[in-house]
Amino acid sequence: MTRYVAIGDSFTEGLGDTQPDGTERGWADLVASGLAASLAEKGETVEYANLAIRGRLLAPIVHDQLEAALALDPKPTMISFNGGGNDMLRRGVTIAHLVELTEHALQRATGTGVHMVVLSGADPADHIPFGSTFRRRGEELTAAVAAILPRYDNVTFVDCFRDRELRRGDYWSADRLHLNTNGHRRVASLVLAGLGHATAAHILDPSTPTSSGGLLAEARYYGQHVLPWINRRLRGRSSGDNRDPKYATWTPITT
Repeated sequence: MTRYVAIGDSFTEGLGDTQPDGTERGWADLVASGLAASLAEKGETVEYANLAIRGRLLAPIVHDQLEAALALDPKPTMISFNGGGNDMLRRGVTIAHLVELTEHALQRATGTGVHMVVLSGADPADHIPFGSTFRRRGEELTAAVAAILPRYDNVTFVDCFRDRELRRGDYWSADRLHLNTNGHRRVASLVLAGLGHATAAHILDPSTPTSSGGLLAEARYYGQHVLPWINRRLRGRSSGDNRDPKYATWTPITT
């Protein structure tokens, strides 16, 4: 029996992979389904929980979501962990603090015998305002986390931030900050491959042109996505306020 729980922010909740009924799927859901399909051949089953909530900073992911994951009964056999993207969008963030939180999560989880899957989030820097600052912080955080991982057993690292294919505009949703369906499919394929399952990396036709849409599209983008984000920051609000996890308890995954 594999019991897999995902923790994190909107990246792990699945924003951008919107289904016809309005729900968000995302790479973690796809990983759970992929594991179920692969392990079914061995007669094994998969249960899945997803505690990720959009807008969450790394501290509550580590101190609240991780503890909730470890408190699940029966306990998880695998946890996927990602966070820090929302922190890096804020002034005053220090990479050292994010690394300290990440190491705390590694110590806490691996100390219980859980297999940790650590992901660096995809890099949106080519598409967002002040992208160069985000990329610099992301490169620093990714390198620092990669450096501490060898200290721990039973950890798989999936480096999405430095995956250049994911930087293409075709993998991003209209807000340019969250992956679209194809982006989530690629992340899922990278995770499954990293876990040793025979999975080809999802890739789009490289000849597909990407159109910027011109000045009108840029004005629409700022009005629909950037200004509302700024307004939430000024009011001290988060897109995840008053939201519950989409799978707070173990959910059987069928193939």
